[in-house]
Amino acid sequence: MRPAEPADVEPIAELRAVVMRPDLERLGRYDEHRVRQRLRDGFSARHTSIIETDGSFAGSVALRPSETDENVHWLEHFYLAPALQGRGLGAAVLRTLLTRTDADSALVRLNVLQGSPARRLYERHGFTIECQDPVDIFMVRRPDSVHP
Repeated sequence: MRPAEPADVEPIAELRAVVMRPDLERLGRYDEHRVRQRLRDGFSARHTSIIETDGSFAGSVALRPSETDENVHWLEHFYLAPALQGRGLGAAVLRTLLTRTDADSALVRLNVLQGSPARRLYERHGFTIECQDPVDIFMVRRPDSVHP
């Protein structure tokens, strides 16, 4: 992983559109423009890491401190190229981030789309459902949660 730069926003926006399309279409919420613009609007290079394999762009992840609670972080914009999913890369990235937040005794929150296979990854790493609506599942992980 390397720190993101402002120029990384467009490759991440494109990857987001590809990765989220099946779930957004299933939920009747896919919009070609909005899926990219939401990333652009919320992008913070300061809190984002670029995931690379063999020197090539493979994905992104952001760990943003909460604006309302200094002991909470939001896990956001965690996308991996489809060809790299299911190989343990996402789990390795998540373990790295959670080791960091555990050391700070920080709570981690995220939201995942209803029906997304990513939910299983998060549950394996100690995230539990906090609440949900017809589109999103909001999850939380306490720093004392066990993860593989």
